Amino acid sequence: MKTSAFLYPWDVVGDPHAAARLVDLGVQQVTLASAYHSTRALTPRHPDRRVVTAEHAAVLYPPDPARWAGRRLRPYEQTWVSGDDPYAEAAEALAGAGLQVHSWVVLAHNSRLGAEHPDTSVVNAYGDRYPWAPCIARPEVRAYLVDLAAEAAVRPGALGTELESCGWYGFAHLHAHDKTAGVGLGDAAQYLMSLCFCPDCRAGYAGTGLDADELAAAVRRALEPVWAGSGTVAAGWSGVGELLGAGLADASRRWRDAVARELQEAAVAAVRSAAPGPDFQVLLHADPASYRTGANVGVDPAHLLSTADGAVLPCTGGEAAREAVLGPFAGLTGVLAANFNVVTGMGGSPATLERDAAHARALGAGELRLYHAGLASGPDLEAVAGALSRINR
Repeated sequence: MKTSAFLYPWDVVGDPHAAARLVDLGVQQVTLASAYHSTRALTPRHPDRRVVTAEHAAVLYPPDPARWAGRRLRPYEQTWVSGDDPYAEAAEALAGAGLQVHSWVVLAHNSRLGAEHPDTSVVNAYGDRYPWAPCIARPEVRAYLVDLAAEAAVRPGALGTELESCGWYGFAHLHAHDKTAGVGLGDAAQYLMSLCFCPDCRAGYAGTGLDADELAAAVRRALEPVWAGSGTVAAGWSGVGELLGAGLADASRRWRDAVARELQEAAVAAVRSAAPGPDFQVLLHADPASYRTGANVGVDPAHLLSTADGAVLPCTGGEAAREAVLGPFAGLTGVLAANFNVVTGMGGSPATLERDAAHARALGAGELRLYHAGLASGPDLEAVAGALSRINR
């Protein structure tokens, strides 16, 4: 199975041995971040540093001044990795070692954008803004994300790209000092807390025959038992219908699915237009349940594979979890890459990678993704190298 490891440019820049370690790991490709959200990351093997603090979402290359001139929304530049173009420097070193390089582009996840331009953010049914979650229904936001996708994906030397968060982001943030676990929110409550009520979404609901004020009130009523901790809610989409009512739930989902599909189609088309040739691969990080939000955006599998070349699917966990994300793609044509967390300290299981990869392959996955070669410990990487040596026999 073709295998790619995720990496940040700062894992490579300033470390002359980084590329050779990736080759020794047994991967054929590196998925290298070119546009990324804020984070604090360990660099356990770098000769000069141990922690990188990416203070805000940024591009890891110099953005094109002509593309962004006069625009209110534009990519932020990074200041935490030395050099004019950290992405290019890292990509050149990796390619020089014989590795294929694909770009890794995070789109609708940007806390600084929401802090500086509050009108761009998702607004929940209570009027709370989510500054980390740009609302993809807003035309200015969509135009920004489409142009960012094209620019950040097609970097010099990249043979393909993976677009993360190319769809709705919502309540779950995952990259802040969250204090939100006091009340357990399952799929259904997460969906309701992720519904947006900004002016553009309100108009969109109206277009489907919904009154936005009535929908917001229904969401608040539906969530009262959740806050009170009373009763149980079915898992998955049936739980949303149970809380909100099937009619309201389905109508809200129709609007959001249409908006997400429009962004995905436009972003992929923009990347392909900018790509150096027809073989440039475009994959989306995805979840086959279209109502889900986050880094792995909810999609319709058939639509995704009619738009992009394939999907990167979260496969960490047990067999049931893999069956849930890979099963809906059965019988469809396209690249399916099973993404496994191999960082033990972050909930990964490198020791079971060989077995888990075999199960994913039996379910239709043709490629592997490993998260994350720069963050993993030495023992984790040793376990991965052993597993890949056996997988690649």
